[in-house]
Amino acid sequence: MATKAADLNSTVLESSKDTSGIGGHPRGLTTLFFTEMWERFSYYGMRALLILYMTTAVASGGLGFDTKTAAGIYGAYTGSIWLMSLPGGWIADNVLGARNSVLVGGIIIALGHYSMAVPTIYTFFIGLVLIVLGTGLLKPNASAIVGELYGPEDQRRDAGFSIFYMGINIGASTAPLVCSFLGEKIDWHLGFGAAGVGMTLGVIQYVLGRERLAHVGAPPRQTSFETRRKIAIGVLFMAATSAAVGLLFFGPEIVVENKVWIMVGALAVFLGWLFLAFLKPEEKKPVAVIVILFLFSIIFWACYEQAGSSFNLFARDFTNRFVFGRDFPAGWYQAVPAVSVIILAPVFAWLWLKMGDRQPSSPSKFSIGLLFVGLGAALLTIASLFTAGGAKVGPWWLVGVYVLHTIGEVCLYPVGLSTTTKLAPQRLAGLMMGIYFLSISFGNFAAGIAAGNFEGDSQEALVGLFSKLSAAPIIAALVLLALTPFIKKLMGKVR
Repeated sequence: MATKAADLNSTVLESSKDTSGIGGHPRGLTTLFFTEMWERFSYYGMRALLILYMTTAVASGGLGFDTKTAAGIYGAYTGSIWLMSLPGGWIADNVLGARNSVLVGGIIIALGHYSMAVPTIYTFFIGLVLIVLGTGLLKPNASAIVGELYGPEDQRRDAGFSIFYMGINIGASTAPLVCSFLGEKIDWHLGFGAAGVGMTLGVIQYVLGRERLAHVGAPPRQTSFETRRKIAIGVLFMAATSAAVGLLFFGPEIVVENKVWIMVGALAVFLGWLFLAFLKPEEKKPVAVIVILFLFSIIFWACYEQAGSSFNLFARDFTNRFVFGRDFPAGWYQAVPAVSVIILAPVFAWLWLKMGDRQPSSPSKFSIGLLFVGLGAALLTIASLFTAGGAKVGPWWLVGVYVLHTIGEVCLYPVGLSTTTKLAPQRLAGLMMGIYFLSISFGNFAAGIAAGNFEGDSQEALVGLFSKLSAAPIIAALVLLALTPFIKKLMGKVR
């Protein structure tokens, strides 16, 4: 134990002296910046193509799936990405260490994209599974290593995470431009391959910069027997998680048809166990706030994550994409949210800082986030009124939707992370963060189910779908606003 404490103190001391990276930060941040940038490039590049490829006719090079099937696969995939961060984090803590987990995860992700570049339905599904497993290892642990680069009192920590977040959005904004052009204009599988090349570049620079991270994210010290046992547990953990998702979305009809109720039931059982058998009395109030925000977060992401599914289909089928006589790929719209984050995130960070004690409370910011994501869907509802007979609307409708959604995102997502870290009991910090990420997973599952109701040949169905996606978060925003005084009492001194 003394050795471990000494190692930790040595790590903190080494990081606090390191100012050789981006903007005077530890040089390991530079390596992680580009690792996460290329990982997000691969993810968002493939995501921009996914549902378009699945719903394109076989004769045109696609898979020819109907919208409901494609949306279900899309939701299962994106939801599993976040869900797999739970076993991925466990494997890093108990077997590989965060540093090795990022490397192994990046390699698996690249293999997944290359698998999708092979034009068979088998390699398509193998690729999806590999990307889910690899992302589960890489994404949570890359963020964890960023935190390890700074000591508890290091004033550069928040700025370091802001730089890291900028890398995420640079990758997310450029990927759709490259991969969508290659996929939609030349060949779908070329687009998938480009995503793999991006992740490969990320892995190469991560390996070349490994010395910068030699002092963080090390694997736990344990006997060979303990290592083998924990590897077996980790593999079973990931396999069980994958099997559960597969059963819910692609299992027996009775399970698939009732997957929503099964997920709600499982959530109710888990929360019941958490409050009745696991939490100490003094922990129940702050955790109750996290759970309340968790439930509202699901509603937010169920609407926000239409970007890659129903909104993407609307972009392809109902927007005029001609500029200077040439039509641009539908997937290019996917770059708008990331560009908007790059522009708006610093603005809101400045705004909250400027307002100081007068800024809205965390639940109020959550309400604002829900309101704006609902307004975005409302804008698309209005646009759908002009699509009678297959008519197409101008591109600015979708741009407006994504800008409104981004305002919602910068009000809700970072606030949710920050509030969770402030309220979580110290002994449960990892579990509570996992629960918050689980809300994003559930939201993605719900988004896929909702997107299955997209019907391109029915204006009435379009208006109905988008109006529901608008009403749900707006109503949720009003409910949360009404609950805010009660929630603030549960939060105590935390804002």
